[in-house]
Amino acid sequence: METTNGGNGPAEYDVGVIGGGFAGSLLATVLARAGVRTLLLEAAPGPRFAVGESMVPYSAALARAVARRYDVPEIAALGSAEQVAGTLSARSGVLRNVGFVLHRPGLRQYPGEVYQVVNPSVVPDPPHLYREDVDARLLALAGRTGAEVRTGAGARVEGVRVEADRGAWLRTADGTETAVRYVVDASGPGSPVARELGLREEPAAWEHRSRCLYTHMTGVTPYDDTPGGRAGGQPGRWHEGTLHHVFDGGWLWVIPFGNRRRGGDGPCSVGLVLDARRHPAVEGRAPQEEFDAVLGRLPDVARQFAGARALRPWTSADPLQHSVSRMVGDRYCLASHAAGFVDPLYSRGLGHSLEVVNALAWRLIAAARDGDWSTERFRPVEDLQRSLLGAHDDLTRASFVAFRDHALFNAVVRVWTLSTVLGALAVEHANAAYARTGDDAVFRALEGPDRPGGAHFASLAPLARTLCTDVEAGRRTPADAAERIFAALREADYVPPPLGLADPADRFFHNTPARLLRAARWVRAEAPEDTAVLLKGALRGLLGERLRAARR
Repeated sequence: METTNGGNGPAEYDVGVIGGGFAGSLLATVLARAGVRTLLLEAAPGPRFAVGESMVPYSAALARAVARRYDVPEIAALGSAEQVAGTLSARSGVLRNVGFVLHRPGLRQYPGEVYQVVNPSVVPDPPHLYREDVDARLLALAGRTGAEVRTGAGARVEGVRVEADRGAWLRTADGTETAVRYVVDASGPGSPVARELGLREEPAAWEHRSRCLYTHMTGVTPYDDTPGGRAGGQPGRWHEGTLHHVFDGGWLWVIPFGNRRRGGDGPCSVGLVLDARRHPAVEGRAPQEEFDAVLGRLPDVARQFAGARALRPWTSADPLQHSVSRMVGDRYCLASHAAGFVDPLYSRGLGHSLEVVNALAWRLIAAARDGDWSTERFRPVEDLQRSLLGAHDDLTRASFVAFRDHALFNAVVRVWTLSTVLGALAVEHANAAYARTGDDAVFRALEGPDRPGGAHFASLAPLARTLCTDVEAGRRTPADAAERIFAALREADYVPPPLGLADPADRFFHNTPARLLRAARWVRAEAPEDTAVLLKGALRGLLGERLRAARR
């Protein structure tokens, strides 16, 4: 089927991508490498702050999957802190762990109320992305790969018209109207497609409600160098990963850059996320004033920021959440943050973007070849995105309730740990299988609505949300809810007991060689067959990745 430009000739492009950020540039690069005529429109390509700066092992594995599946080796660099530093941004950092420190307002932090997930040595350390550098390089990569890239104010999309049997027309601020056979909007919450087609939902469909203040700061003391930070007994340095300070009513992130070597003194990304129902914005109150007020209630966090100052104006997002009534329709798809957003908690955003690129790209490539742009071909991409966002809504809703009680948060954070570990293992297993067979069916299997974390995880996030909702309503005590979550983890036959996820006293998910050896014995002797296949395949893939990294 051939679409036309207002009846005056063939469409100029197969796919028009709106938004040259992380997801849009990656998608355009993949499509162009496959020979798809691709137009990428980015109205504001200059340096800008973007929420979503932590690549965790799950998203790093997805970057390698996209690179291999679509033969774009440059994308694989996103999975390694060292490769990012060498090819995309010397200002980026490293994530060797993900840490959580629970604070009680007005009190000193209790050392036992901490949790840390440490990357096992077999996993390449993912990066903290200095997004203004990385996004600019990815935008340039799309152009070098063959996409036509238009930037600047004139590339701002001001009108969108779609016709099911012909294609889409994009009208930009410079007066140009461009015909495409299909449009992907990856621009973010200000999505032109959502605006023009009336798709934005008010309020957002998600149960969770939060607002956010964020900036980059200098002079942030590593938490390890404060009295509270030294007392936790954690296996890894807090400043070598993404640190979450959590408290009743919200949480605060610290993402260090320039921390690949101990003692790195680069800037930090800092964000404050507050429960919008309990802490609504006060008109006229400056973000720095609100940030300082929160520090005044958290004495150990205040010590970390005693000498800090903002490097750029604070950005406010109120509310953070947004959603659309349809993500896929006739000749269009809303992708990544244009489709919806819940909360930056647990660093899910970059992983979600890579999931969508992985699932959408091959469908667009096939459509460009066979002319079938039917909505049904792309419907699974909407199912995947709704599943990802819904699971994150469940887990975030539960977590904000759990922030008030250590026992409950200690349980809920294990649900996240299990989801991210299972998700990473599933992708590494697919990477290893694809390296052996070259059959991308292993990647298509990852697109089921139970991602991330697999079918096993499907019941745990809703369980945590239900139990925490009961706690919030006074129908259940935090201790009872915590015990029920730990009981579910103990009963799950796919969770290796040697890893300690079901043990409330095990405060650190630190897979030392001894622990991994015990887990390997469990896999051989007791694990369900599907779990054993997953773990063995993932381990082979990770060992292979380590060998490739050593050769590089």
